[in-house]
Amino acid sequence: MEWIMNNSMYPEVLIKIGIALGLSLIIGVEREIKKKPIGLKTSAVISTFSCLLTIVSIEAAYLVPARNDINVTMDPLRLAAQIVSGIGFLGAGAILRRDNDNITGLTTAAMIWGAASIGIAVGAGFYIEAAFAVLSILFVIEVIAPALGKFGPKRIRSKEAACIVVVSDKSKINDLIEILNSENMKVENLRIRQLHFDDKPSVHEVDFRLDALPRKGTTQLYIELTELSYIESVEIEIYP
Repeated sequence: MEWIMNNSMYPEVLIKIGIALGLSLIIGVEREIKKKPIGLKTSAVISTFSCLLTIVSIEAAYLVPARNDINVTMDPLRLAAQIVSGIGFLGAGAILRRDNDNITGLTTAAMIWGAASIGIAVGAGFYIEAAFAVLSILFVIEVIAPALGKFGPKRIRSKEAACIVVVSDKSKINDLIEILNSENMKVENLRIRQLHFDDKPSVHEVDFRLDALPRKGTTQLYIELTELSYIESVEIEIYP
């Protein structure tokens, strides 16, 4: 205990860990607000312990006793290098494949990697750089990305949706596509299959993706499609 109180590095270590924790909370709160699977607690744990391991790595390199007969050199950031590669396992757990063409969780996975980077940067003494990086990323996520979603090019403003529509008459499939096109929706990846039932006539399932800049809301579009006489059922999922 006496060694801890007399060690000049002790207050600096606590400050570094505190800064890393504080910066990670900013990222964690942003993920929690958006109801993402990896939020406040995970970000805090990753950043804090990454900072601790970086401090241990740096200090341990200078604690190796010098000898005149042996040239001993140690990399001060050898543990930090392992953090960067090891954190990939957590990031992979946040990435979800929703279907053949849609993958979600990439931003959250990148945030996990970023939380570790914050801990490493603060542990190595780059306080201003770490704080600037956190604020810059939040500015992009919370300001620039929403602005582009409202005022950017059409391709950025458009939304993607997965749709499954069951029709009773296969001759009406073209009519359905024309209705969607008239609503400024582009049908992509169209797949049609016939469904057979023992107790009623066969129907046709139309599975497709919409690249849409819709003139109507999802609810209104759903209501209008279900009111068509040849539509048996409608399922629409809008991707974030």
